[in-house]
Amino acid sequence: MFAGIITAIGEIRGVTRNGDGDDMRAIIDVEEQFLARQGGARIGASICCSGCCLTATELGPDWFAVDIHSENVGRTTVRQWRHGTRVNLERALRFGDDIGGHLVHGHVDGLAHIVEIVRDDNALRITFEVPRPLHRFIAARGLVAIDGISAWVKQIWRTQAGAEIFSVNIIPHTADLTTIGLRVPGDAVHIEVDILARYVARLTETA
Repeated sequence: MFAGIITAIGEIRGVTRNGDGDDMRAIIDVEEQFLARQGGARIGASICCSGCCLTATELGPDWFAVDIHSENVGRTTVRQWRHGTRVNLERALRFGDDIGGHLVHGHVDGLAHIVEIVRDDNALRITFEVPRPLHRFIAARGLVAIDGISAWVKQIWRTQAGAEIFSVNIIPHTADLTTIGLRVPGDAVHIEVDILARYVARLTETA
């Protein structure tokens, strides 16, 4: 479980295919203090990589390796990872940690595409288009994880063409310390809907 508060940006050192299918293995470079915190990361530790909960299968002082199952590869932008790709990183929460954002599983529900990025006072207002299956999980003043970043939904609307659009405001601190500040219109990002929204939807289906 994570909080959607990014504490480091990692850089992909290399990506290789695992076996004959779509499984992949990636090595991610990161500053030493990220892995040293909380008594030090261990093999088997869960690390949220741009919104994907992945397991560290090898560790060095300033790098870790993850094996990525084909289901994650097909649901995410992981297939586009290359040498030098930058990813948001967060270590798993421990009991007693502050939850500065909201509870995030690290299970990507789908991809959204950036429609527009504009200045809104001191912040960036970023507008996203989400696929139809996720429409009902996004609510104004609700929460969503974008590439692992906890964000508050400012506004939501539907275009005449039927596309579902939502916007968030990103403060300069978040833009500077995550990859969201590097994004441009057209980019795809990982979306994880709020856990409560997912369970409420399931309850209404089975009631």
